[in-house]
Amino acid sequence: MPADYVPAILALADGTVFRGRAIGATGASAGEVVFNTAMTGYQEILTDPSYAGQIVTLTYPHVGNTGINPEDTESRRLCVAGLVIRDLPRLASNWRSAQDLSTYLKASGIVGLWDIDTRKLTRILREKGAQNGCVMAGTVSEREALERARAAPSMAGLDLAKVVSCTKPYNWTTSTWALGEGYRAQTQARWHVVAYDFGVKHNILRILAERGCRLTVVPAQTPAREVLAMNPHGVFLSNGPGDPEPCDYAINAIREFIGVGIPTFGICLGHKLLGVACGGKSVKMKFGHHGANHPVLDKDTGQVLITSQNHGFALDAATLPNNVRITHVSLFDGTLQGIALTDKPAFGFQGHPEASPGPHDLAYLFDRFVRMMQQPGAKS
Repeated sequence: MPADYVPAILALADGTVFRGRAIGATGASAGEVVFNTAMTGYQEILTDPSYAGQIVTLTYPHVGNTGINPEDTESRRLCVAGLVIRDLPRLASNWRSAQDLSTYLKASGIVGLWDIDTRKLTRILREKGAQNGCVMAGTVSEREALERARAAPSMAGLDLAKVVSCTKPYNWTTSTWALGEGYRAQTQARWHVVAYDFGVKHNILRILAERGCRLTVVPAQTPAREVLAMNPHGVFLSNGPGDPEPCDYAINAIREFIGVGIPTFGICLGHKLLGVACGGKSVKMKFGHHGANHPVLDKDTGQVLITSQNHGFALDAATLPNNVRITHVSLFDGTLQGIALTDKPAFGFQGHPEASPGPHDLAYLFDRFVRMMQQPGAKS
């Protein structure tokens, strides 16, 4: 037995137990177990607030081989409830690497395991659907892990946006990354955009800043009247974790923004909140979309675009009112991916046009938002 061997288990609510080796902290953590098919970007995935309350299984077999660096983060902290991988390389080789994956997880108290059959785990989740589980490392007990897995709350009905959100407003001025420069300072700021933080990824803010948006980021529960008092050109609704239906504070605010006709753009959770504010309903998906290779059809242009995805809920197209048209659909399962209002300057996209990780095929949506703020009738 290797000197650094620490036992770890993953127990699923259906009674399945995987035995492996610990990576990161010791202890136990329960949450919804999901799988992500991206081949790169594990650091961005770990720091994506949309994964709050979830134990993430990465289907790509080798994870950790490029180490950890201080730049490739999507929030101020690690957000996952746990990490499950197949193989942990002994050597992290990358010119930007400053730390290895296991040390990074341990410093943040994240429990994980490796050396299990992640293909089998993924098949279970695809066939039975995402389910709660518990990852336990160090002193392990199958009985206790199963109890924790079965006692964990369901994502359905769970409001996590206000949990991961910032606690007070702040300004964002960092633009996108460039080789030899790192993240650059914003050089122009023509449009004032108030961004709701439901679990916002930093790369969304960087891309908006690059396009000339002066960003004020506000907590999830900020009333619409406070935002409108800031006199913004547009409102952005961020990604985030959990079920959109319980977020009545956000839904009510969005209805006010729609009512006054302020340009509004939503991504992921923000997209679903926009749809619910318009009168639609959301549904819990069987195992969701988590990856960086999802094909989506742009119904306006007929183009097929490869997208980054991370969601376990989707808007029910059949419940949308007549003034909401469908702009994008998934070519994996036909689920709704994009909407636009026909009578107001508002639209949303289910996937992640900012990528990080993933392709940038949908980056034009940020340009659409800027053009919307430029239209006659919008604030000048």
